[in-house]
Amino acid sequence: MYSPLRHLGSILSKHRPIQLTFFVTRKCNARCPFCFYLAGAEPLAGHAAELSFSEIERVSSSLGNLLWLAFSGGEIFLRKDIVEISRIFYERNQPAVMLYPTNGMLPELIAAQIERILRTCEKSVVAVKLSLDGVGEAHDALRGTPGGFAKLMQTYEQLAPLLARYPNFELGINTVFCRRNQEQMDDIVDFVACLANVRTHTLSLVRGDLADASHKQVDLARYERAIARLAARARSGAAPMYRFRGARLKAAQDILQRQLILRTAQEGRRLIPCHAGRLNLVLRESGEVCACETRTASLGNVRDHGYDLREVLRTSAAQTTLRAIASGECFCTHECYFITNILFSPGCYPALAREFLRLPEPLTQYAGGGTGCDAPTARTGS
Repeated sequence: MYSPLRHLGSILSKHRPIQLTFFVTRKCNARCPFCFYLAGAEPLAGHAAELSFSEIERVSSSLGNLLWLAFSGGEIFLRKDIVEISRIFYERNQPAVMLYPTNGMLPELIAAQIERILRTCEKSVVAVKLSLDGVGEAHDALRGTPGGFAKLMQTYEQLAPLLARYPNFELGINTVFCRRNQEQMDDIVDFVACLANVRTHTLSLVRGDLADASHKQVDLARYERAIARLAARARSGAAPMYRFRGARLKAAQDILQRQLILRTAQEGRRLIPCHAGRLNLVLRESGEVCACETRTASLGNVRDHGYDLREVLRTSAAQTTLRAIASGECFCTHECYFITNILFSPGCYPALAREFLRLPEPLTQYAGGGTGCDAPTARTGS
């Protein structure tokens, strides 16, 4: 496996990106009201067409080795060449972790594509996160996708057997915490705990500029309760961990991350250093480069800079943005960036160590949590 330890030097020298979030497409077969990318973002002017495969090859060649490559969208599996795109980044950038979030509405396609990726990218951890925002009909109602929950569960059932065949495969659930599902969060946590083949359950606090800002009017006390329940399960050993080396450290980082996100939302300020634009970058499907998802101002378009991300980072727009970020003028609760901000900020290490020591050693195998499980029955409407 590609080792994350190759990036230890970035703790001191934050001179190049090691985490890339690539929005491969804006196309989506759902219209979730809490999606900042589809509902809140205006269409980009200028280079509007999606980057072609050959253009992506050139962008990939301008990057060095990556710690973390997160695909995003839109629904990433609507991009027909997602397997080929994965292969290019795998061969040229050797990411330790490759993340694939999906709404799970294309079960057969997703399972087939992920197995192809697993065969091709055997030295990277391939993590699929299924988006589940309610149990049964509540999920469908929130996302406006009749039958979506049933398809999501079909995708889960089709992906689960891959765990036994591919040791680099990780299967998890992500839930967006928003106003419309916060009162059902106990049911959601209980339901996910009963999915025998799910390794992790992450919560994403709703963020960004939304078409309907009311979804961001969350009760932080409910969020605090939900993350406390997830932490308690992890510390008791009731929750499984990832299977890769360093899983216990990642589990500790998850707990600390949620605590910091809660405090950031409560206090309305940045609590730890942010490495956006230095260790972390966002590449949009149109070629626009941003420091992060929250700061949507473009640093430049790769099409205007020979498809070289390093050249984009030398632009005056990029330097102005980097100075603004370093000054601490902004803050956010973006989970993916908190990962890097915690792991590459020595000031976070004492708190990270405390959480690490509270966790049990990870089990090498996990048989599931189905026995004695009393989570609510899911009504799929099918």
